[in-house]
Amino acid sequence: MMNSSQSESFSPAPRPDQVLRAGMVGQGMIWDETYRQFFDTAARRPLYNPQFGACGVDLVAIASRTGLRAERYIQQAYARGTKIQSFAEPGSVPQMLRSGDVDFVCVATPDDRHFEACRQVLSAGKHLLVEKPSVLTLAELDELNALAQEHNVLTKVVYHKLLDPDHKKLRTLVVDHDLRHVNNGYCSLLEPKSISGNQFSEWISGRNPGTYVAVHYIKLIDFTFGGRLKTVQCTGQRGLVSAADSNTWDSAQLRLIYEYDDGREAAFDIHTSWVTPDNFPGYVEQEVQFRFDNGIWLGHSRRRGVELTIEEQTPLAMKTSLNNHYSTEFVEPWGERRKRGYGIEAIARFAHEVAYVEFAGTKEDRSARLQEMRDLAYNDLSADRQVVAAVEAMEAILSAAADGLPDCLVRVEGNAERLLLFAPGVAEPKVLRG
Repeated sequence: MMNSSQSESFSPAPRPDQVLRAGMVGQGMIWDETYRQFFDTAARRPLYNPQFGACGVDLVAIASRTGLRAERYIQQAYARGTKIQSFAEPGSVPQMLRSGDVDFVCVATPDDRHFEACRQVLSAGKHLLVEKPSVLTLAELDELNALAQEHNVLTKVVYHKLLDPDHKKLRTLVVDHDLRHVNNGYCSLLEPKSISGNQFSEWISGRNPGTYVAVHYIKLIDFTFGGRLKTVQCTGQRGLVSAADSNTWDSAQLRLIYEYDDGREAAFDIHTSWVTPDNFPGYVEQEVQFRFDNGIWLGHSRRRGVELTIEEQTPLAMKTSLNNHYSTEFVEPWGERRKRGYGIEAIARFAHEVAYVEFAGTKEDRSARLQEMRDLAYNDLSADRQVVAAVEAMEAILSAAADGLPDCLVRVEGNAERLLLFAPGVAEPKVLRG
């Protein structure tokens, strides 16, 4: 079993035949926050694991909508001696796959553009890392899983909140049965107005913050507690980001009901928005509460013990409450300046998994190593079924509400083989899936 590790200070030089060539799709906020930091670090410090030795990671191609931000980054990379190709729309991803010799591709576009890019990457036989939510429908999920199986490549989803130290400790207590049988839960993630009004303004029409960020907590609940997703309910508010009668949502309140092997149920409420005032003291407001038969877990991202005040900087240019665990710049005690945190760790882990598949043994054993990495339910696309079912159900419920049919709910049958949308006053459900 791979023991993923990357030396904090030193690692040997990679062999010439142990280099992974990466392609990047998307140059938005998440690129700046995490992917750029990973690739900049990997250019200086190879991956290292005793089972495959040192492995280099080179970003060799970027596909983006206009290519403008990519060109600015590429100029900086050229100054460091790194050559990267840039491909802009139309057809940026196919161009990259035809022209760039890549081993894996990271997709960090708006969520409603994931599927087509991922389909193209997997059809070309490349390993894939995609931001959450992986896709928006189960039909899309099934097609991508089939392509990954056909071409014998890894397909992973960035669920970086599973790597948050607090959430890892929560799962440890559940795995060790210190916390027994979850009864209910509440999660909240509130983004500032600058998200919807600036950073994502070009693609936010017809979208909702539930799909964008509730999915973090859907996965946390699904992975940590198990169980079968049974019912999805959702409502929301409109009128700030766009017109009050549009299908663009300012906030969403999602409820999931899970059933467990003993027949008991648990309800989880997940509240999200992207209209929090920009002068709020934290970059985002994140909170989780879970109640068990024998205990309570309460977590809050702004109450981890650090508050900051700097004259004329906080809370706008710099926030008062800091999350120093996600993706933060540090000057290390030995003088090195870099960014690290669980947002970057999730990407580095994927690169380790690809290197393990390709370099940690013989070609004859590759299939066994590939299956070993696919069996990791925390990030493999094959384990994303109930998460995508919840996303598809939520989007259908909000779309029905925008069309004048509020208070719908979706029943999930089997292993999400069927999704049925029930509307008040309507005798027969609408079949979303199955």
